[in-house]
Amino acid sequence: MLSVAIIGATGVVGQEFIVALDKHPWFEVKAVAASERSAGKRYIDALRDSSTGILKWHQRTPIPEYAKEMVIKSVGEIDARDYDLIFTAVESDDARVIEPRLAEHTPVISTAAAFRYEQDVPILIPGVNDAHAELLEVQREKRGWNGFIAPLPNCTTTGLAITLKPIQDAFGIERVIMTSLQAVSGAGRSPGVSALDIFDNIIPFIPKEEEKVQVEARKILGKFSDGRIDDARFRVSCTCTRVPVIDGHTECAFVETSRDCEPDDVKHVMLKYSRGVSIKDLPSAPADYIIVHDDPSRPQPRLDRDVNDGMSTIVGRIRKDTAFERGIKYVLLSHNEKMGSAKGAVLLAEMLKVRELL
Repeated sequence: MLSVAIIGATGVVGQEFIVALDKHPWFEVKAVAASERSAGKRYIDALRDSSTGILKWHQRTPIPEYAKEMVIKSVGEIDARDYDLIFTAVESDDARVIEPRLAEHTPVISTAAAFRYEQDVPILIPGVNDAHAELLEVQREKRGWNGFIAPLPNCTTTGLAITLKPIQDAFGIERVIMTSLQAVSGAGRSPGVSALDIFDNIIPFIPKEEEKVQVEARKILGKFSDGRIDDARFRVSCTCTRVPVIDGHTECAFVETSRDCEPDDVKHVMLKYSRGVSIKDLPSAPADYIIVHDDPSRPQPRLDRDVNDGMSTIVGRIRKDTAFERGIKYVLLSHNEKMGSAKGAVLLAEMLKVRELL
């Protein structure tokens, strides 16, 4: 059993970690840390508004019993050498300061963007680019750390990269155009999205989101060799929008392929990839990595986001594209608060453990 600390444990993503690690067969939470104002309090007390009594617990399941009585530490009190693994759920500016101090001694898996774009830092999606995990050893050696920093991708990138992987392997990719319809939970609670802005509305701009997807997809699907990642050469263009859906990012993808393919060919390679995906036997892995619907009205967030506890990527409406000489288009759905967040981070930790990097 590996000992684990969670940094940023009282926030929305930190709460997701608390749930995802409940009764985990490989990882045991030994410490939770948050801001100075929460330090010294029991976890359940830190979540309760002292003036109203409102419990600021935002998960659908109750607070796991193991976490309620844990006393929160300040981040400065965490000695990384006391733990085998640290999950961080903090803003990027804070991550820049906190994560290197921790990674000097212990592996860190992060949900922040702070280190995603550095040359010695892979952006890992278990089952998609597992070989890139070797870059973590390069990072350790280069920086003189015993640990490393392994960030998740942006949650919008996750489902797109998962569906592009089998297409890239089978047919090659020349370019990708994507429009996202992203859930409000992706913006977090603070500052989040104003109810008056999002109800009866679509917001056609999410700061920095498009740039993240365009860079991350190419890095994730690039090739690792000679101690570095060479980005995939296909082009990516996207428009990211916020829609009045609570959870689940829907994306409309248009893919120009290097070789001819038919919709049935794409369905076949997606399902074949799903059946043989490298991480299928890990504790947090879904029964189906990719699910392909023939019903043209699917996927839908309300119906499909919680399939396999939000860890499956759901695909539908695979059809020929009429603008590209060779191409297909489809709709995908990925749960931004499950596979795209803490539970995806736990799956990543499982993959790294199997690869003996933890």
